[in-house]
Amino acid sequence: MMRQYELVERVQKYKPDVNEALLNKAYVYAMQKHGQQKRASGDPYISHPLEVAAILTEMHLDESTIAVALLHDTIEDTTATRAEIDDLFGEDIGALVEGLTKIKKLDLVTKKAKQAENLRKLLLAISDDVRVLLVKLADRLHNMRTLDHMSAEKRARISEETMDIYAPLAGRMGMQDMREELENLAFRHINSEAFETVTKRLEELSTRNEGLIKKIEDELGELLQARGLTGTLVKGRQKKPYSVFKKMQSKSLSFEQLSDVWGFRIVVADIPDCYRALGIVHTRWRVVPGRFKDYISTPKQNDYQSIHTTIVGPSRQRIELQIRTRLMHEIAEYGIAAHTLYKDSAEPVGEVKLSPKSNAYSWLRRTIESLAEGDNPEEFLEHTKLELFQDQVFCFTPKGQLIALPRGATPIDFAYAVHTNIGDTCVGAKINGRIMPLVTRLNNGDEVEIVRSGIQVPPPAWEEIVVTGKARAAIRRATRAAVRKQYSGLGYRILERTFERAGKAFTREAMKPVLHRLGQKEIEDAIAAVGRGELSSLDVLRAVFPDHQDERVTVKPQDEGWFNMRSAAGMVFKLPGRPKDMFDVLEGEGPEALPIRGLSGNAEVHFSASGAVPGDRIVGIMEKDKGITIYPIQSPSLQKFDEESERWIDIRWDLDEANNTRFMARIQINALNEPGTLAEIAQAIATSDINIRTLSMGQVAADFSEFQLDLEVWDLRQLNHLITQIRELPSVSTVKRVFE
Repeated sequence: MMRQYELVERVQKYKPDVNEALLNKAYVYAMQKHGQQKRASGDPYISHPLEVAAILTEMHLDESTIAVALLHDTIEDTTATRAEIDDLFGEDIGALVEGLTKIKKLDLVTKKAKQAENLRKLLLAISDDVRVLLVKLADRLHNMRTLDHMSAEKRARISEETMDIYAPLAGRMGMQDMREELENLAFRHINSEAFETVTKRLEELSTRNEGLIKKIEDELGELLQARGLTGTLVKGRQKKPYSVFKKMQSKSLSFEQLSDVWGFRIVVADIPDCYRALGIVHTRWRVVPGRFKDYISTPKQNDYQSIHTTIVGPSRQRIELQIRTRLMHEIAEYGIAAHTLYKDSAEPVGEVKLSPKSNAYSWLRRTIESLAEGDNPEEFLEHTKLELFQDQVFCFTPKGQLIALPRGATPIDFAYAVHTNIGDTCVGAKINGRIMPLVTRLNNGDEVEIVRSGIQVPPPAWEEIVVTGKARAAIRRATRAAVRKQYSGLGYRILERTFERAGKAFTREAMKPVLHRLGQKEIEDAIAAVGRGELSSLDVLRAVFPDHQDERVTVKPQDEGWFNMRSAAGMVFKLPGRPKDMFDVLEGEGPEALPIRGLSGNAEVHFSASGAVPGDRIVGIMEKDKGITIYPIQSPSLQKFDEESERWIDIRWDLDEANNTRFMARIQINALNEPGTLAEIAQAIATSDINIRTLSMGQVAADFSEFQLDLEVWDLRQLNHLITQIRELPSVSTVKRVFE
């Protein structure tokens, strides 16, 4: 276990003016508070915060952060209080310790909605001070290193949480070494069989090629030194098991097919030397096509900078090279933590200027901003996980603005990355000056110009095309807004007619005082609820005019045993004997009825299962979350709505001469069970210019079969003509229209 003086010495190596008193006080306080507590391994509990502090000293963090690491479990696991820590160490350290305590209580592997909400809390906690994140990642790393003493169930849960949240978060913060170690430790517990297999194969490969890495290091170093690049560091290493396994999975490769198991880093003095080293290497060894990336000219969003190339190098081995400056190397290893050394200055180091705010932390800030956009927790979780896991491509606007996107992104993703309004109004794209489909996958360096239209609404199908969480969330919002607008329009028309028939005038303002009685927050929400069938128009009428009486007007019957009745919705029915036996509409297609033109793109209106065709006398029924369902008036299904007259809506056909929409109708045919019968029926249908949508058949007797067909026809006249033709076929016994 690390001693008090050893901790101070570790910090003094990179910060000679360290506040020793603060570290000593935090060390002693943590030791006293944790006392005789033990970990699951049996070790003294104090060993854990000490190891977390040691990990942070490797990142060269300041003494305040080291003190927080020593204290991070005191509020959660001991008698320590926030007030006590504030008093002893200051409010700044107290706030950090409390933030870590709250994070510790989060369960990030749970039901999706709860997991999403906890991820929100995690990001909110680390957004105020990045040191919370650094201590939490170091805490998780040490816990993963000592996970063997936990139960199998707990190991699996913690490993899954690490793989899903903490490893990608470390990567997004530029801390690649920590990400790799977290992934490997989690991989060992999540898929132990695969981990052991890959590890064994890597060990065998290392044994067979013993000395190869050292040989390549020496040859590369000698070549660069001979060309004038003195003081260059060349360091090689074998890839980690999880990195190898992930590549095998994503590329569908066997272990033997992997050709770049080794990676080498060339660390030089400054940026010009990076490109000199690249030229030297490329002129000495053959380059593997398509494996060159320049992250110096276009850094990753987590501040990572390097030149990547793959060569067929010494001993004809395919090897990956990363060429970078010393400062780039520090940022690549420690990510956002490396910026803490330079947070008080912007002096050039190796010709790279560091600003107080890193790009990695800016990403975190942008992610937090999405919390205010009204996404539900599940969408936020999806958005954030997509952002955490994706590799990137870099594209440009026509004005030269750099846009970083996940690999596989489309021009739609690009449009939404520039601005949500640009995405919503996108209708096309030019990629490198050429008009290309919106489903085109973007590549590094593409220049993308978005073509826009003021009347465009993003189609719901775009959600399946895009890969960024921001685009998906925006498309869902736009789709919900468009559907709400449709339902709102329908609800407004329904309310207008309901109020008119009651002799009242409908206005939006009249609804405002009674919204609480209707269970709605906004006027448009209430109107849309009427359109969706969730709220009765009569309930709105009664809420606005509490004294209104729902009157049914009975007219003297013209035929013996029948009478006409007008419903509250204004429908006139011909009824046999008593009100509940509604069968026929007399005036449902009058001038006051709502016009129905067709269903293309209309989320409010749809047909019953057996369909309806122009020429049918029809009625609409308001159904919750479905809008209006159109039924032919002969449909027996209407009987179940007899006692709910407020749900009946007057509708009529309103088709122009240029109508090119077919409508579905269902017919049933009984015919002889003999060869050629179905062919005769199909021929009659085809010659009538009618399409068969579905066909089902069964045997009803030894000599007869029953066919049920869903047909697509222009109107009732065409359908009746077909029924007459089929009835005249010698093999057909009966044919009739079917209503449900």
